[in-house]
Amino acid sequence: MRNILFIVASICIAPTEAATLRNATTLHQPEVRVADLFDEAGPVGERVLGPGPTPGGRIVVEAAQAAAIARQFGVAWRPSAGGERVVIDRPGRSVSRDDIIAALREGLRQGGASGDAEIALSAFAAPMIPPEARAALSVEQLDITPNTGHFTAGIAVEVAGEPRQMLHLAGQLQNMTDTVIATRKLAAGMALTAADVAIRRVPTSPRAAETAHALEQVVGQALAHPVNSGQPIALAELGQPVLVQKGALVQMQLQAPGLALSASGEATEAGRMGDRIGVLNPISGAIVEAQIVGPDQVRVTQGAVLRRPARTTFMSQR
Repeated sequence: MRNILFIVASICIAPTEAATLRNATTLHQPEVRVADLFDEAGPVGERVLGPGPTPGGRIVVEAAQAAAIARQFGVAWRPSAGGERVVIDRPGRSVSRDDIIAALREGLRQGGASGDAEIALSAFAAPMIPPEARAALSVEQLDITPNTGHFTAGIAVEVAGEPRQMLHLAGQLQNMTDTVIATRKLAAGMALTAADVAIRRVPTSPRAAETAHALEQVVGQALAHPVNSGQPIALAELGQPVLVQKGALVQMQLQAPGLALSASGEATEAGRMGDRIGVLNPISGAIVEAQIVGPDQVRVTQGAVLRRPARTTFMSQR
């Protein structure tokens, strides 16, 4: 419990009319005045007794102390039973953790450290300020151990008309990296969509360069092996998806100067976008070389290479 530092009157003050000791007072300024203790305090009511509680705090003035103040300032009040007292409260609000972290990040940037690092505080007791006030926060002391990421910091909390506060913090810095992870279990060979993956910030590791960090690196690609939900997507696992499976019915586009035809054929091998594969023409029995241009879509150009004679193919199909 904190005592008020009362100001000793240097002049004799004439007694006022009968006053009443208040049971409780809510302060909205930093100082305690005579009128905060007594109703009907008269002209001396605005006299300052001393500093009040800090925002969010309280002080208690017991009967003997209130009687001494009344005599000093000429207030017509005396204790009746000796158990009277005044509870003086001062409203306050906490400076938010987010505001403290934001100030700390700015201090880290100015100190040459990464402002994007994850900050873990060892302990945090939020400073209190008046409910309507805005605090100016600035980092005045910052020490970081490079190898471990451990830091200590001193943050000045300044509010107009209030005593300056100093907040001392300690914690750990962890550099973070944007990483593409699977949002569900993904099968090998499937073409990935934006719904299959997401960006997550994860602690930076020595293998961070081996994983995808942007959706553009992943969407439309296929996996060489299955990936579980929540796992990072490794760049080495990515490749063009298989657009044509062996034995699939494909649409052949036949192109030549002044001529464009289409026909159906059967893929004799699997392939990805741009791959050249063999396609069996069921009408002629020939296998021609065609380039994959889309899912189950191939293009045959003039002079396409016959992969093997039509007669041999026909015989092997019978």
